[in-house]
Amino acid sequence: MTATQERSTRPGEKLLGRVAFVTGGTRGIGAAICRSLAKQGADVAAGYSGNQERAEMFAQDFAGAYPESKMSVHRGDIANPDDCRRTVAEVIEQHGRLDILVNNAGITVDRTVLKMNDDDWRRVIDVNLSGAFYLSQAALRHMHERGSGRIVMISSVIGETGGIGQSNYASAKSGLLGLTKTLALEAAMQLKRSGKTDGPGITVNAVTPGYTATEMLDAVPEKVLDGLKAKIPLGRLGEPEEVARVVHFLAADDSGYITGQVWGVNGGLDM
Repeated sequence: MTATQERSTRPGEKLLGRVAFVTGGTRGIGAAICRSLAKQGADVAAGYSGNQERAEMFAQDFAGAYPESKMSVHRGDIANPDDCRRTVAEVIEQHGRLDILVNNAGITVDRTVLKMNDDDWRRVIDVNLSGAFYLSQAALRHMHERGSGRIVMISSVIGETGGIGQSNYASAKSGLLGLTKTLALEAAMQLKRSGKTDGPGITVNAVTPGYTATEMLDAVPEKVLDGLKAKIPLGRLGEPEEVARVVHFLAADDSGYITGQVWGVNGGLDM
């Protein structure tokens, strides 16, 4: 079937037979992405860092809601290169393949530059940026062998606009944009060299959510939230599912001509 021929895939089957690994996948935006991918037919592996009980509860609830989707959870420290490689290997071993990697895991340690210590800086960079590199490197080796794959980076509008008290977070999320474009170029180059250009290909894209209604904002005072909403042209926070829809769109075979791009989901905040 050529790119111009009509597709026969029905809604709910865009990712049938695919395996997705979503880091930070047991809560917030990551959990919404897992659900969205499963609704499109994918088997899902969710990464988490610490709360095993919560991860197991998520997996149990997920299995009940999406019985046709094979689910697994994988614990690891995204800042640790060995953990990144191990979890990717686990996913491939348990599911037989890896088609989609969503680098969603991230942390914040907010302090102004003059108050930020070395550990505050290093930890956020290690988790939010270096971890995405280690995971992508491991996944790309497998994807190159198969000649197809999708990588989606979950960056942030803060990576595009900056944020007071967030020099570490903004730098890491901005770094994901450069990483996205470089990996996209290299993946295309490698496919050309290997002659594996007939299938859905390998693409790498980024999504930049704005202020989204997750538990990360639960501790923010209502007055501060009102101030944030006032800055957003659409006048409200985003929903995790609105980010997830863009991810499953980019993960589909039909999105094979989109690579190296940055997709904003922020209510117009960066216009």
